[in-house]
Amino acid sequence: MRDKHAHTGHGGGHDKHAGHDPEQFRRTFWLSLALTVPIVVTSHMVMDWFGYTLDFPGIELVGPVLGSIVFFYGGWPFLVGGVREVRDRAPGMMLLISMAITVAYAASLLTSLGAFDLDFWWELAALVTIMLLGHWQEMKAIGQAQGALAALAALLPDDAERIADDGTVTRAPVADLRVGDVVLVRSGGRVPADGRIVDGGAELDESMITGESRPVPRGVGDRVVAGTVATDSALRVRVDAVGEDTALAGIGRLVAQAQASGGRAQVLADRFAAMLFYVATAAAVVTFVAWWAVGDSDQSVVRTVTVLVIACPHALGLAIPLVIALSTALSAKAGVLVKDRLALERMRTVDAVLFDKTGTLTKGQHTVTGIAAAGGTTEDEVLRVAAAVEADSEHPLAKAIVAVASERGLRATARDFRSLTGRGVQAVVDDATWAVGGPALLRERAVTVPDELTTAAGSWSERGAAVLHLVRLPENDDRPVAVGAFALEDEVRPEARAAIAELREQGVRKIAMITGDARAVAEAVAADLGFRPGVDEVFAEVLPADKDRAVAELQRQGLTVAMVGDGVNDAPALARADVGLAIGAGTDVAIESAGVILASSDPRGVTGVIRLSRAAYRKMVQNLAWAAGYNVVAIPLAAGVLAWAGFTLSPAVGAVLMSASTIVVAVNAQLLRRVRLTPDES
Repeated sequence: MRDKHAHTGHGGGHDKHAGHDPEQFRRTFWLSLALTVPIVVTSHMVMDWFGYTLDFPGIELVGPVLGSIVFFYGGWPFLVGGVREVRDRAPGMMLLISMAITVAYAASLLTSLGAFDLDFWWELAALVTIMLLGHWQEMKAIGQAQGALAALAALLPDDAERIADDGTVTRAPVADLRVGDVVLVRSGGRVPADGRIVDGGAELDESMITGESRPVPRGVGDRVVAGTVATDSALRVRVDAVGEDTALAGIGRLVAQAQASGGRAQVLADRFAAMLFYVATAAAVVTFVAWWAVGDSDQSVVRTVTVLVIACPHALGLAIPLVIALSTALSAKAGVLVKDRLALERMRTVDAVLFDKTGTLTKGQHTVTGIAAAGGTTEDEVLRVAAAVEADSEHPLAKAIVAVASERGLRATARDFRSLTGRGVQAVVDDATWAVGGPALLRERAVTVPDELTTAAGSWSERGAAVLHLVRLPENDDRPVAVGAFALEDEVRPEARAAIAELREQGVRKIAMITGDARAVAEAVAADLGFRPGVDEVFAEVLPADKDRAVAELQRQGLTVAMVGDGVNDAPALARADVGLAIGAGTDVAIESAGVILASSDPRGVTGVIRLSRAAYRKMVQNLAWAAGYNVVAIPLAAGVLAWAGFTLSPAVGAVLMSASTIVVAVNAQLLRRVRLTPDES
């Protein structure tokens, strides 16, 4: 008996539910209920209530024998928990429960020995059984919330198809995979380990990691994460992380850490539980003395037990842990990983959000935003030739031009490709020699630039765009002539505008952006995002090492600052901010500097964190208010202040009310599921 329940007691603080097994409480409850029924049925008080009579040899032993079993077996988890709270000097719910059932058992035993005239065994058995029911439901609720961890673990397949050097495919347990192995992921199959695609391309469902509902295209060289699903095609992936090093394992660690962590509200609840213990104990002593003084020793015992029962802070013990467990589980499902509970609590008070520009508000990759043509050449022709010249270049700007031409179905073949270091590239297309490059190419080759191209390039440069020209190189001594120009800019994420608009709706006072780019580039992006002149702020030409100074400057203005960055060179700023949020970190969940990690690259996730923070705090306050208000009203009633009017509460009824209070708190916490964490796809 002792070994079975030795691990089930409550400790102090936020880990009070550690080690509790809902299945164990379920079995204990049903056995206690089975023993309680005959105790209740053979109670003389119950028989008088319902007008029936039972009499058989040994009926007087049913209560003491079965009641003792219920007390020691069903009540053992509470007794162990009470002893643990005494040992830890952290009195709370378990000590109150153990005191109540111990007093009830002692009174019942003394009644059987003739010291009292109480029919109390059925009340004791019902009390323990109802307590077990409430505790079972509490553990079940928290267990469901913590099921996020089991769900994450279930995302990994049991086996993987490993490809040998000779091309043969063999099945192997995922645990046997090693870094460097190449695995086959079939259409509809899950990626067994983190790695990079070495062959094939597919749309991957990454919703279980990032919270994004739409499949994402992935091709050769792209990184994939364990647990994601190849929806439409097969892939070959070279493994670069296994076991505890995978992103999925990292997410699991963060969820477990967040669910085990406490915050200010949890500290408040723990203090209130300790205070309630002393209040309930004092009320029980006063109740016992008062009823004894008026000459009613039976009522002194009944009222004392009822006070202790009804004061059990079951609802208080569930108020905060269940909200914590639910909020972290829901957020993990949506790709919002809470590493620091205090950071999540602080998000509700944030009044300034500072975004790192590149990779957060923008995609971190250039795209063609403008094309100009001259000399009778069309824009499509300029793009076709430029893309052919750039086809063999690895430069990001070159890839942007090639990508746009491919999207439009414009193709041409180039030969004799040459890289002009620091100036551009050149190649032969349609038997003519062409070059694509920036200002250095124009200066070196003394290129003639038509007025229409000069005008277009000037306007693009003013807003911070990079400008490249397509130049036709003559075979004789004539001056080269530019026939086209391209504007290339780091593309603003469409969802970034929606994120900023929603932050304003949530009451965030100031939006700020920080970047190492030139002032013109930063101002152009800010204007595109709808920054308000004189209200919002832009920090430009900032070195990575100095980003934390911008955070400090906003804090000196009296603002509570949330910093949103990619977690690579933003670590000092993320650490200095009141709340640090690392965005787009689905494959790098071990960022130590951030309190909250957004697995998706969608900046609208920041608004979801604020909604979750406010909703979770609201539920905590509501639950604490309910638990406190319930005790303020219930304890005097349990003590018998209305006995003169014929209104009293039995210990069993007190246990029912206490359990009902717990159910109210649990249902209220479940309403957190209504909070929208992921952005609307409309």
